[in-house]
Amino acid sequence: MRTEVITVRTGSRPVVRDITDEAARFVAGQGDGLLHVFVPHATAGVAIIETGAGSDDDLLRALDDVLPADDRWAHRHGSPGHGRDHVMPAFVAPYATLPVIGGKIALGTWQSICLVDPNGDNSTRQVRLSFVQG
Repeated sequence: MRTEVITVRTGSRPVVRDITDEAARFVAGQGDGLLHVFVPHATAGVAIIETGAGSDDDLLRALDDVLPADDRWAHRHGSPGHGRDHVMPAFVAPYATLPVIGGKIALGTWQSICLVDPNGDNSTRQVRLSFVQG
């Protein structure tokens, strides 16, 4: 297995950050296999979605609807509503595994690999990319 950790700046607001280019560089020329993308954080996830057409903002709004940033959460450290950030990975998993064919990620036309980070308390995230040869 080949593995590498990248650092992604997410800033101080909830964000959906496209990391497809970084993942594509990681698997370029590797042949066939599987790419595993893992976010080792308790308040972030990985989504395969369309970006740039509003879907990224729609995802953040949907998460706000399902998991409001208010005082209902038992987990209370950090910014107001931070407890919902710890619940979010149950809805947006902290990992994704994708096929790689001929050194290219086999994504659909409008699909992107995205880091989903609702937690503005942390401005950078680590993402582990792992490739298992087929």
